[in-house]
Amino acid sequence: MMSDSDVVFADRQYGKNYVRLLHVRREGRRHYIREIEVNSRLKLNNVKDFVTGDNSDIIATDTQKNTVYILAKQHGVGTIEEFAMVITNHFLKTYPWVERARVEIEERPWKRFNRGGREHNHAFVEGGEGTHFCTVVQNRNDKPKVSAGIKDLKVMKTTQSAFVNFVNDEYRSLPDMDDRIFCTIVYTRWDYTTIEGLNFDRAWETVRDAVMEVFAGNPDTGIFSPSVQKTIYDFQKLALSKVPQMEEVYVELPNVHAYEYDLGKFPKLRLKNDGEVFQPTDKPSGNIQNTLRRRVPAKL
Repeated sequence: MMSDSDVVFADRQYGKNYVRLLHVRREGRRHYIREIEVNSRLKLNNVKDFVTGDNSDIIATDTQKNTVYILAKQHGVGTIEEFAMVITNHFLKTYPWVERARVEIEERPWKRFNRGGREHNHAFVEGGEGTHFCTVVQNRNDKPKVSAGIKDLKVMKTTQSAFVNFVNDEYRSLPDMDDRIFCTIVYTRWDYTTIEGLNFDRAWETVRDAVMEVFAGNPDTGIFSPSVQKTIYDFQKLALSKVPQMEEVYVELPNVHAYEYDLGKFPKLRLKNDGEVFQPTDKPSGNIQNTLRRRVPAKL
């Protein structure tokens, strides 16, 4: 067996996953809810737990779980970014030997129940406008680094999408498609350069709206997409222009294909498929990713 002097720790951390919390804020008859899932990670300033089995500095993962609920009671849950910073700050202030705290939070997309144009005071329905998630990493004696994102936002449009004039060699089998169904599951995340005075929920909604603006366009006329790549790029530029606190934005758009079903296999029925009957695929296959960052001005 190798000796301790033969090895070094590249990195280390430990924590608790999947801490589920429902927080209800009651303001008279009007109630507000946030349902979140929290993952915590701590890095200590020593490795005696690994090397000698000395557990005296370990904040148990069960303790980390309990901390989430207690802090929710003491501080409430505003935005998930703010609550994540409450948690990281707590671990760094309470335990001097914690060197780094990392917290990841996902929020369930609940919306207030609306009937006849009237919002309900205390009834909610789970919405389908994507999952809001964030990550906060804070090192001792340093400011927190905050990133956020959207996932599980499944969108589709049935026209104004094309894919033509791509490489035509002996390996190609896919025909040009002047008009196709465009379906994808949006995943995007971004970093904030500054959080001073930032309304995190409003920034997240702004980015989500930018996704829909570039993907769908005007409700009556739509917007043309010549490729997934062009749609990604246009969204990233729009998001960066609308949220100046963002430094860079990553986007991943998988192709969720729906293939026109061949009704010609049934000649006796004499049916023609005029872009009406499709066979969706179970899982995304093609996958397009890009990270776009603000250009740093050249120094004179």
